[in-house]
Amino acid sequence: MKEQLLHIVTYTGPFGFIKPWTAVRDERTFSQQFLTPSIIEGLRIRLGVSEIVRHKLTYAKIDQQQERTQSRGFLETKKKASREQSILMRGVMLYPKLRLAFANEEDAKLASEQHICLCRNEDILLPEIGIHSMSEGDFEEVTGFELLFQRGSNTILVGYNRYQENEPMFGILKITGNPVGSDPFE
Repeated sequence: MKEQLLHIVTYTGPFGFIKPWTAVRDERTFSQQFLTPSIIEGLRIRLGVSEIVRHKLTYAKIDQQQERTQSRGFLETKKKASREQSILMRGVMLYPKLRLAFANEEDAKLASEQHICLCRNEDILLPEIGIHSMSEGDFEEVTGFELLFQRGSNTILVGYNRYQENEPMFGILKITGNPVGSDPFE
Protein backbone atom coordinates (compact mmCIF):
# COMPACT_ATOMS: atom_id res chain seq x y z
CA MET A 1 0.00 0.00 0.00
CA LYS A 2 1.33 3.40 -1.01
CA GLU A 3 1.86 5.90 1.79
CA GLN A 4 0.03 9.23 1.57
CA LEU A 5 2.14 12.24 0.60
CA LEU A 6 1.55 15.30 2.78
CA HIS A 7 2.23 18.92 1.80
CA ILE A 8 3.42 20.95 4.77
CA VAL A 9 3.04 24.69 5.31
CA THR A 10 4.90 26.12 8.31
CA TYR A 11 3.63 29.20 10.15
CA THR A 12 5.67 31.21 12.66
CA GLY A 13 5.12 34.28 14.78
CA PRO A 14 6.30 36.00 17.96
CA PHE A 15 3.36 34.99 20.23
CA GLY A 16 0.66 32.39 20.45
CA PHE A 17 -2.05 31.65 22.98
CA ILE A 18 -4.65 28.90 22.74
CA LYS A 19 -7.20 29.32 25.47
CA PRO A 20 -8.07 26.03 27.16
CA TRP A 21 -11.80 25.35 27.14
CA THR A 22 -11.83 25.04 30.93
CA ALA A 23 -10.37 28.53 31.48
CA VAL A 24 -13.32 30.87 31.27
CA ARG A 25 -12.07 33.69 33.46
CA ASP A 26 -9.29 32.05 35.42
CA GLU A 27 -6.85 34.48 36.99
CA ARG A 28 -3.83 32.50 35.73
CA THR A 29 -3.95 30.41 32.54
CA PHE A 30 -1.30 28.67 30.45
CA SER A 31 -1.72 28.23 26.73
CA GLN A 32 -3.00 24.91 25.48
CA GLN A 33 -0.30 23.08 23.51
CA PHE A 34 -2.40 21.50 20.78
CA LEU A 35 -5.17 22.31 18.33
CA THR A 36 -8.68 20.94 18.83
CA PRO A 37 -11.01 19.79 16.04
CA SER A 38 -12.94 23.08 16.22
CA ILE A 39 -9.70 25.12 15.92
CA ILE A 40 -8.68 23.05 12.88
CA GLU A 41 -12.15 23.57 11.37
CA GLY A 42 -11.90 27.32 11.98
CA LEU A 43 -8.48 27.38 10.28
CA ARG A 44 -9.84 25.30 7.38
CA ILE A 45 -12.70 27.76 6.85
CA ARG A 46 -10.37 30.77 7.23
CA LEU A 47 -7.89 29.40 4.68
CA GLY A 48 -10.60 28.22 2.27
CA VAL A 49 -9.09 24.74 1.89
CA SER A 50 -10.82 21.36 1.65
CA GLU A 51 -9.03 19.64 4.56
CA ILE A 52 -6.21 20.00 7.08
CA VAL A 53 -4.99 16.45 7.59
CA ARG A 54 -2.44 16.78 10.42
CA HIS A 55 -0.67 19.41 12.50
CA LYS A 56 2.36 19.80 14.78
CA LEU A 57 3.00 22.67 17.20
CA THR A 58 6.27 23.69 18.86
CA TYR A 59 7.38 26.82 20.70
CA ALA A 60 10.48 28.28 22.36
CA LYS A 61 9.09 28.77 25.86
CA ILE A 62 6.13 30.04 27.87
CA ASP A 63 6.17 33.68 28.98
CA GLN A 64 3.89 35.18 31.62
CA GLN A 65 2.02 38.21 30.28
CA GLN A 66 -0.62 40.40 31.83
CA GLU A 67 -3.88 41.02 30.05
CA ARG A 68 -6.49 43.57 31.04
CA THR A 69 -10.06 42.33 30.86
CA GLN A 70 -13.47 43.74 31.54
CA SER A 71 -16.23 42.07 33.51
CA ARG A 72 -19.33 40.94 31.65
CA GLY A 73 -21.70 42.97 33.77
CA PHE A 74 -22.09 46.73 33.83
CA LEU A 75 -21.63 48.85 36.94
CA GLU A 76 -24.36 51.49 36.79
CA THR A 77 -24.18 54.80 38.61
CA LYS A 78 -26.48 57.82 38.34
CA LYS A 79 -25.28 59.04 34.94
CA LYS A 80 -23.13 56.34 33.41
CA ALA A 81 -22.57 52.65 33.06
CA SER A 82 -19.09 51.14 33.08
CA ARG A 83 -17.41 47.79 33.36
CA GLU A 84 -15.00 46.88 36.09
CA GLN A 85 -11.54 45.87 34.93
CA SER A 86 -9.12 43.27 36.18
CA ILE A 87 -5.73 41.81 35.29
CA LEU A 88 -5.26 38.19 34.19
CA MET A 89 -1.95 36.35 33.84
CA ARG A 90 -1.54 34.46 30.60
CA GLY A 91 1.14 31.86 29.92
CA VAL A 92 1.79 32.72 26.26
CA MET A 93 3.89 30.65 23.83
CA LEU A 94 6.92 32.52 22.49
CA TYR A 95 7.89 31.92 18.86
CA PRO A 96 5.28 29.25 18.12
CA LYS A 97 5.82 27.19 15.00
CA LEU A 98 2.77 25.46 13.55
CA ARG A 99 3.04 22.94 10.74
CA LEU A 100 -0.19 22.21 8.89
CA ALA A 101 -0.32 19.17 6.63
CA PHE A 102 -2.55 19.08 3.56
CA ALA A 103 -3.46 16.08 1.40
CA ASN A 104 -3.27 18.03 -1.87
CA GLU A 105 -0.79 20.56 -3.16
CA GLU A 106 -3.44 23.09 -4.24
CA ASP A 107 -4.67 23.47 -0.65
CA ALA A 108 -1.09 23.85 0.58
CA LYS A 109 -0.36 26.54 -2.04
CA LEU A 110 -3.53 28.43 -1.12
CA ALA A 111 -2.69 28.21 2.60
CA SER A 112 0.93 29.29 2.05
CA GLU A 113 -0.29 32.64 0.71
CA GLN A 114 -2.28 33.58 3.83
CA HIS A 115 -1.68 34.36 7.48
CA ILE A 116 -3.52 32.70 10.36
CA CYS A 117 -4.29 33.53 13.98
CA LEU A 118 -4.37 30.92 16.72
CA CYS A 119 -7.10 31.98 19.15
CA ARG A 120 -6.43 35.69 19.63
CA ASN A 121 -6.39 38.15 16.76
CA GLU A 122 -3.08 39.61 17.94
CA ASP A 123 -1.34 36.22 17.60
CA ILE A 124 -0.68 36.41 13.88
CA LEU A 125 1.37 33.60 12.37
CA LEU A 126 2.88 34.12 8.92
CA PRO A 127 3.71 31.35 6.46
CA GLU A 128 7.33 30.51 5.75
CA ILE A 129 8.39 30.46 2.13
CA GLY A 130 8.02 27.10 0.46
CA ILE A 131 5.93 24.00 0.79
CA HIS A 132 7.61 20.82 2.01
CA SER A 133 6.30 17.47 0.88
CA MET A 134 6.90 14.33 2.89
CA SER A 135 5.33 10.97 3.55
CA GLU A 136 2.95 10.53 6.45
CA GLY A 137 5.57 8.28 8.05
CA ASP A 138 8.15 11.07 7.90
CA PHE A 139 5.62 13.53 9.34
CA GLU A 140 5.22 11.19 12.32
CA GLU A 141 8.88 11.93 13.17
CA VAL A 142 8.49 15.74 13.06
CA THR A 143 8.90 17.27 16.51
CA GLY A 144 5.77 18.75 18.05
CA PHE A 145 2.53 18.47 19.96
CA GLU A 146 -0.44 17.05 18.08
CA LEU A 147 -3.89 16.03 19.19
CA LEU A 148 -5.01 12.92 17.30
CA PHE A 149 -8.77 13.29 16.98
CA GLN A 150 -10.46 10.09 18.11
CA ARG A 151 -12.71 8.58 20.74
CA GLY A 152 -11.86 5.67 22.99
CA SER A 153 -10.89 4.64 26.46
CA ASN A 154 -7.55 6.52 26.48
CA THR A 155 -8.82 9.81 25.03
CA ILE A 156 -9.27 13.13 26.82
CA LEU A 157 -12.12 15.61 26.55
CA VAL A 158 -10.75 18.81 24.97
CA GLY A 159 -13.90 20.90 24.67
CA TYR A 160 -17.11 21.20 22.68
CA ASN A 161 -17.18 21.70 18.92
CA ARG A 162 -18.97 24.91 17.96
CA TYR A 163 -19.16 23.74 14.34
CA GLN A 164 -21.01 20.52 15.22
CA GLU A 165 -23.74 21.60 17.63
CA ASN A 166 -21.43 21.62 20.66
CA GLU A 167 -20.59 17.94 20.34
CA PRO A 168 -17.84 16.86 22.80
CA MET A 169 -14.35 16.69 21.26
CA PHE A 170 -11.93 13.92 22.26
CA GLY A 171 -8.39 13.01 21.32
CA ILE A 172 -5.01 11.62 22.30
CA LEU A 173 -2.14 14.05 22.83
CA LYS A 174 0.90 12.86 20.90
CA ILE A 175 4.27 14.38 21.79
CA THR A 176 7.14 13.77 19.37
CA GLY A 177 10.69 14.76 20.30
CA ASN A 178 11.17 17.81 22.53
CA PRO A 179 8.66 20.39 21.24
CA VAL A 180 9.56 23.07 23.82
CA GLY A 181 12.73 24.98 23.04
CA SER A 182 13.80 22.73 20.17
CA ASP A 183 14.17 25.66 17.77
CA PRO A 184 16.69 28.39 18.66
CA PHE A 185 15.30 31.91 19.08
CA GLU A 186 16.78 35.34 19.69
